[in-house]
Amino acid sequence: MPRIETPWGPWEPAPLADVVALFQGLAVPWWVGGGYAIELAVGRSYREHGDVDIAVLRRDQSAVRALLADWDVHAADPPGTLRPWPVDEVLPGHVHDIWARERPDGPWRFQVMLDEADGDMWVYRRDPRIRRPLSTLTITDDGVARISPEVQLLYKAKDRRPKDELDFAEVLPVLDGGRRRWLDEALAVEHGDHPWRRKLRS
Repeated sequence: MPRIETPWGPWEPAPLADVVALFQGLAVPWWVGGGYAIELAVGRSYREHGDVDIAVLRRDQSAVRALLADWDVHAADPPGTLRPWPVDEVLPGHVHDIWARERPDGPWRFQVMLDEADGDMWVYRRDPRIRRPLSTLTITDDGVARISPEVQLLYKAKDRRPKDELDFAEVLPVLDGGRRRWLDEALAVEHGDHPWRRKLRS
């Protein structure tokens, strides 16, 4: 795993298997996100990963903080900064990004992302017009849930980096018609025209 320097200390991502093993002790729904979720959909490794993303529903954040009681955990509040997340604090609605490391002088090991929900519906935090049943949000393989690739691509579509373009190109051949249509429609709602839409329909 690469070591990346940040203004808040180095990132040295934990192996995905180690993070999954930790979160298997969590009694609420959680899933693998980010580039690893795309790679798992593709079915093979094709690039390095600078971080590990685990996502949970905002309403389950207290269970996550309890699981990480012995970790040094910080919230991006406001975005672009970090502050400690006390064990007994409920994070405000604008916070969705959490960083965790074993100790204050150690490297950051993974991120936890907070997703929104309304009852049994997942709600896209950047545009609440986009939603879908929570039962369709994730895919479970070998007992480990990962976010559906079309949903992860929606997050990646806003500020596309080279790794996001690579993820889109690698996973596109394995997206069936329903997943392509969902992403095409979601991109239309959030962005109007978007260069990925033409490729999804081709």
